[in-house]
Amino acid sequence: MADHWPPAPIRTERLVLRESEARDRPAFIELLGSPEVGAYVGGARPPDELERTPEVPGRRVGVFVVELDGAMIGTVMLERRNLGPKDRVRPERGEVDLGYLFLPKAWGYGYAAEACAAALDWFAGACPGEPIVLVTQSANDRSMRLAEKLGFVEETRFEAFGAEQWFGVWFPGHAAQAERLADRHPGANHRGTAEG
Repeated sequence: MADHWPPAPIRTERLVLRESEARDRPAFIELLGSPEVGAYVGGARPPDELERTPEVPGRRVGVFVVELDGAMIGTVMLERRNLGPKDRVRPERGEVDLGYLFLPKAWGYGYAAEACAAALDWFAGACPGEPIVLVTQSANDRSMRLAEKLGFVEETRFEAFGAEQWFGVWFPGHAAQAERLADRHPGANHRGTAEG
């Protein structure tokens, strides 16, 4: 993955994606302590753990604060890690995984799709041709819809953390994605690949 941040914050129609700052700490604590946010990612973090949150939380390459009207509403992460099924062949350094967490008050407005699409565009420019993976519980309807909207294609499902997990892959460029899908699943209808 690119070892640098974009030279400036990424701006979308309504949002800004940027590095974390000290002013984001209360929003990070709210986000990580929320039972609604934690429902499909292992639960809310306990208060004593949240008290140890660093002054500037989440500051590392690939972790974006999502800001709306000057306030943090969520985070989008592009991190190299191995979250998929154990039998998946991975690049030596691991695959880049897309993750996202948004405060419940920001749900239902399309902010996650807008922010994730901007992060994927940045990544495609910084690391041309490299795919991104996404793992989510198949029971997480919102996350499943977002994955489809962004153009992720199911590779497999597997059991982990006591639940069925959905594992999808996104390839930069709609033509490359459509070609890969046609090779993998001849004759299938692949919604979501043209819209991205």
